[in-house]
Amino acid sequence: MGRGHTEDAVMTRAPATLTETPDLHGAYPRLDERRIADLSQCGERRAVSPGETLYREGEPIGAFIVILRGTVAMVEGYRSEEERTIAVHGPGRFLGELGLLTGQAGFLTALVREPGEILAVPADQVRTLVAGDPALGDLILRAYLTRRTLLIGMDAGFRIIGSRYSPDARRLREFAARNRLPHRWIDLEEDEEAEALLRQLGISPQETPVVIWHGNQVLRNPTAATLARTIGLPAPRPGNGVCDLIVVGAGPAGLAASVYGASEGLTTVVLDAVAAGGQASTSSRIDNYLGFPSGISGAELAERAVIQAAKFGAQLTVPAEASGLEADNGRYSVLVEGGPAVQGHAVLIATGARYRKLDVPDLEKYEGCGVYYAATPFELRMCRQAPVVIVGGGNSAGQAALFLASSASSVRMLVRGGDLSESMSRYLTDAIGRTPGIEIMFHTEVRELLGDGSLRAVRAQNNQTGQSIEIETNAMFVFIGADPHTGWLAGAVALDDRGFVITGNGSPHWEALPLETGQPGVFAVGDVRSGSVKRVASAVGEGAMAVRLLHERFAKTGNRR
Repeated sequence: MGRGHTEDAVMTRAPATLTETPDLHGAYPRLDERRIADLSQCGERRAVSPGETLYREGEPIGAFIVILRGTVAMVEGYRSEEERTIAVHGPGRFLGELGLLTGQAGFLTALVREPGEILAVPADQVRTLVAGDPALGDLILRAYLTRRTLLIGMDAGFRIIGSRYSPDARRLREFAARNRLPHRWIDLEEDEEAEALLRQLGISPQETPVVIWHGNQVLRNPTAATLARTIGLPAPRPGNGVCDLIVVGAGPAGLAASVYGASEGLTTVVLDAVAAGGQASTSSRIDNYLGFPSGISGAELAERAVIQAAKFGAQLTVPAEASGLEADNGRYSVLVEGGPAVQGHAVLIATGARYRKLDVPDLEKYEGCGVYYAATPFELRMCRQAPVVIVGGGNSAGQAALFLASSASSVRMLVRGGDLSESMSRYLTDAIGRTPGIEIMFHTEVRELLGDGSLRAVRAQNNQTGQSIEIETNAMFVFIGADPHTGWLAGAVALDDRGFVITGNGSPHWEALPLETGQPGVFAVGDVRSGSVKRVASAVGEGAMAVRLLHERFAKTGNRR
């Protein structure tokens, strides 16, 4: 049996008494004997007994565990009224989930069901092995990414209880969705048992939203930072020292710079206000990104990049919102909202852009309960078998239309112009033309939102004929461009008349390198940069290129260390 193969019958073992969970979409592969022998060189074999817990939900997973004999169940809500078995595994399978690679707390408890033997390899050693063995790394990463997707689809993880009309509930749900955190949303407006659960916990509806973590820990309207700390998201505190590179923004450009910077020996700190991935993480599928012929979701691309950056030593802090940039004698300080400033010899600005909003009355009233700016599995669940409206004619709108068409009863695209080819890639226009259920309404703009608390319909108008139409929908997705996220840079670097960061030859500093601002050692990449190409691939390229230019700047100034 060759190295890297995954077969269901490579190990000699007695049949398991408990029924194993099928290998769903590659989530539960089996390691062959050669691979287990390799792992045994840096791990420990030990016997296990029924009822023994190998690790618990809510705690970091400290070891990569392979089952040699016996069976292990993955349980949510262990020893609570809502206990349920998520999966059962036998010999040859390995345990764990994405948190083992990122340092995040586990969402399940690993419980031994039948006696046997396991192999436990310390998590940090597995990360090293994964880095040096691409075949093993791909196998584990693919399994862990799929397991995370399955957990999200099962509504596993912590619970968020609140009203769909609450801005704070919307904030928590967005944070959980953007960070791909397994959770269950319980709407006070729909779930009849929600209020009974609140009474049982001694919580009034006025105290919502609340987060319930592994059955008994209750957080009343927590901040994103509090929720992140509670569930164990890695959040290293900036130290007193000066790092080599501060990356502000963890979209494709920032993550690329983090990978290349850390891999080349630069001490790298990455800050993001919401989640890794930027706007790309809200794309349900990117079909034209090099190296992924079958496409990849923006969220999966971001998760892979985060793991890759961490492998080389980059420190990602989420949430950490930059509020200012100050220069001090050849060094820079990035001010962080509600936290200590981070100091570095160089700064890479990759804060991207934020989706533009429609200029219609009462828009904020429906945001999060009818108006959305992303089309991910989270939003998909809100509009199953219902009509949806998409506003915009660019690539993001096209990707959203194809994604939502698989579940919505109908999809109407409202396009202000008269031709998709002016703003959308050909492969997307062709795919939309082949997909039933998608209707394109050209020269059409939204004028009014209709509803009582939640969206019921939109009133649109043809901008050539003036004819109005009322379209029934409870979900409108808006993709009409973006504005640069540069408010935190006021007075620190030069901006163009639209607020994008000026770099290179356009910079007022005559010695500025390409991608460098008027401040030596401060670079801007991706969507936030004036004149950039708004594509994932170009953002990744700029992030990598900036690190190469940064070495050139260090060579000229000698600022590093």
